[in-house]
Amino acid sequence: MFFLSSQSRWEHGRAIRGGVPISFPWFADRAGDPKALAHGFVRTKAWQLESIGQAGDAVTVSMSTRNDGDTSKWWPSEFRLVYRVTFGSELVLELEVSNTGQKSLRFEEALHAYHRVGNIEQARLQGLDSVHYLDKTDSSREKTQHGEIAIVSETDRVYLNTSDPLELHDPLLQRRTRVAKENSRTTVVWNPWAEKAHSLPDLPQDEWMQMICIETSNVSDFAVDLEPGQQHTMKALVTVADL
Repeated sequence: MFFLSSQSRWEHGRAIRGGVPISFPWFADRAGDPKALAHGFVRTKAWQLESIGQAGDAVTVSMSTRNDGDTSKWWPSEFRLVYRVTFGSELVLELEVSNTGQKSLRFEEALHAYHRVGNIEQARLQGLDSVHYLDKTDSSREKTQHGEIAIVSETDRVYLNTSDPLELHDPLLQRRTRVAKENSRTTVVWNPWAEKAHSLPDLPQDEWMQMICIETSNVSDFAVDLEPGQQHTMKALVTVADL
């Protein structure tokens, strides 16, 4: 159900091109710090396995990570993350952020899900009609979505103040994927298209046609504020059915 590049680099310190990378504590490039890692340091960080449990036909895997000497070089804040993934008739992705320090936190977060499609030119994404978005391919100008989303060129959009479920229709693979969410106020839609894809060393030629990123997120002006001792849990719920 998810896209994974055939040239993903399975190396320490490198992000995996595919699956569901986690963006935290900032999204995309960090403002004012050109040397900072894109999408934060969590997606290249080692996580600790917390537990594996089964309830009925569903299996839940929990992992955690927290601040350390390496993270403090980029972001001098104290935090703990727990990532729970439940595999069943529904895929549930939960990212829990705890402020374990003595100061308030403000952070961005995204579940950067690469959904696999048969052919991006035929796929359609529904559920964002009339929503305002920032077009990052056009100097982040604010625009309004009209109708369903068809990917016809490089697409990098942050849809604002979103809460409704989305449906990805894939006529080639004959399936529809429903993405619902909780405690998320933005949705990012991304596909690099041909020219941008060719500049990515871990994405082979033409594989960009087999993916679309639909990212449950809280970014830009919808970043999350957490006081000491508080927790915030963002959740994505994915189901698949025949078209």
